[in-house]
Parts: sequence; structure tokens; C-alpha cells
Amino acid sequence: MTTVSLTDVASYLPGEPVPAAFYTEYPGAEDKLRSHPMFKVPPLRHHVAADETNADMVERAVQPLIERHGKAEIRGVDVLLVHSQLPDLPFVGAGTEVARRLGLNPEWLVDVANAGCASFVYMVKLARQILTTTDAKTALICNAQSAAGQWFTQSEVRRLAQASIPGDGCGVGYVTTSADSPVLDVETRHIGEYAGDMTVAVDDGRKYWEPGESQLRIGFTDSSVAKVLARGNRLVPEVVTDLCRRLGVATTDIDVLITNQPNRTFLRNWREALQLPAERHLNTFDEYGNLFGAAMPITLDRAIRSQQIEDGDLLVLGGFAHAGDFAGAVAVRWHGGRG
Repeated sequence: MTTVSLTDVASYLPGEPVPAAFYTEYPGAEDKLRSHPMFKVPPLRHHVAADETNADMVERAVQPLIERHGKAEIRGVDVLLVHSQLPDLPFVGAGTEVARRLGLNPEWLVDVANAGCASFVYMVKLARQILTTTDAKTALICNAQSAAGQWFTQSEVRRLAQASIPGDGCGVGYVTTSADSPVLDVETRHIGEYAGDMTVAVDDGRKYWEPGESQLRIGFTDSSVAKVLARGNRLVPEVVTDLCRRLGVATTDIDVLITNQPNRTFLRNWREALQLPAERHLNTFDEYGNLFGAAMPITLDRAIRSQQIEDGDLLVLGGFAHAGDFAGAVAVRWHGGRG
């Protein structure tokens, strides 16, 4: 079987850090869920500019890959996979615009709409499948998260507990048919019984695209939050454990674990379930908040730059999406230290 590697990653964070006070000191900032562990406020996060798009962020995030691998190599990628959250336009993903901006002409271009906060894992799996079953040799996978500075800063949503948790940013990965940093295995699960449990809400009962006075928000309730916590606590350790079992290693053999980062409670519970010390479970929650699907590549890029990952480390990326309708983990033998 052809060996496929996560050869490199890069990232981009928009604007200056935004302090928690932007939300907590906003007039009317109160919500019965604010004291819930799910909504403990991170000190900082980043917001996209008013006119900044997902394609803008991907274009900026890819620049370090171009500098390290050359414009011709990146322009020649065979596969482009893009996950955007929040989409800039109805009906249209960011993939084609990304290809235009970067001068790409990929044979495969997919805008991935599912897998949410674990979409980086899913796109690694898609890239690996395409690269091992076709003539394609290289793939660019992109996670753009732009909901924080757009959706969650709406005047009525901004006062809610849910608004202060997300942050914006973009992470990208370069996947190749090589033995640079081989993808050892991927575990993914689509869990249909939880589909539809992630909802949006408006006070006037309109459909989200209909005109109205109320502002769109995530439909969190006490019961829905409890379900998400229970599922998330279980799903991530399960997929990581099953992945390690197939590889013939214990979870304690993981050198570096990077997950999605909804809140500190999940991060603590996951590493305790997997019996890993905090220094081996890396995150950027306090600096960047919940980055949704962009968290894994952004945190990985920062870890590489700060030399928190050593040559030969067993790296595992894992997470779950939405209210638990997807979970996945990927193992990589890392040899991509950049210093």
C-alpha cells in the first residue's frame, strides 16, 4: 500500500487578540448557562475582520507552505479539500475560490460540509484514500473557521454564554505520497442517531434564511448541553483507544495528543480517560478559544514551531463534531520538525 504522509501544516490567525471582556462586560451579558462548565470563558480569541472571508484566511495560511515547499509544488496539488465554518455564500463552498486565489488546478476538489470540529481528521482520511487509489500524489486540506467574529458578535447573541467561547482562524495541511511523516491509521465514525441534535434557534420561529427581527443562535438548552457533554466525554477516548488498539500500542504510548477544544472540561476529561499527562495533550484554548475544525492544524502548527513535538513522536489527532454525529482520530509518526 502506498505510504501517505502529513508532510506539513501551517496556520493563520486574524487580527489582534480579543479579550473576554468584549463579551462579559457587554450590556445585558447574562445567561443561565454561563456558569456551566461547557461555557467557561477563555481569556482570548481572534475575530475575522468585517470583510475577511474564508478564502482570504486560507490564502494567508498557505503562504508558509509555499515558502517552504515552493510555489510550483503547492500550485501542482492534485487534491484540494476545504471545510468552511461559517460559509461565505449560500450554496457555494470556498474551494473553487481558494483554487483561483492560489492558482491551483486540482483534479479533485471537495468542499467538506460534515465532520465539523473533527473535519481535519476526516479530510486526512479522504486525502489518504484518494492518494492511495488514484494517480494523485499531493493534497492540500484546509480548515477555515470564521463564525466567531461574524455570527457570535451579533448584538443579541453576543450577550449569551455561547458567544464568548469561539475564536476564528485557519489551519492547512499538506499531504503527500511519501514516508516523511506517515499516516499510520485513521478511525472515523458517522453516528446517524445523533444527527439533527445540533440545532439553531430564532425567537420568531422563522426559517434561518427568512427575513425577521430575531438573530440566529445555536439552540443550546440544559438537556442538550448535558447530552453533548456525555457524548463528547465518551466518543473521543473511544476512537483514540480503538485507533491505538489497531496499531498495537497503549494510549499511554501517545507522545502528543491534539484534539478539538470545545472547553477545558472536555480537554481534562479526555486526557484523564486516556491516561495522559497535561504536557502531552496540547491545546490553544486559552489563547484562541474554540476554533472548531481549525483547532487541530492550528495547534499542531504552533506545537511544531515551539518545538513541542520531537522527531519520531507518535502524534494522534482526535475529536468529535456537533452534538456527536461524527468522531475520528488519526495517528501520524512525526518526522516533520521545522525548528
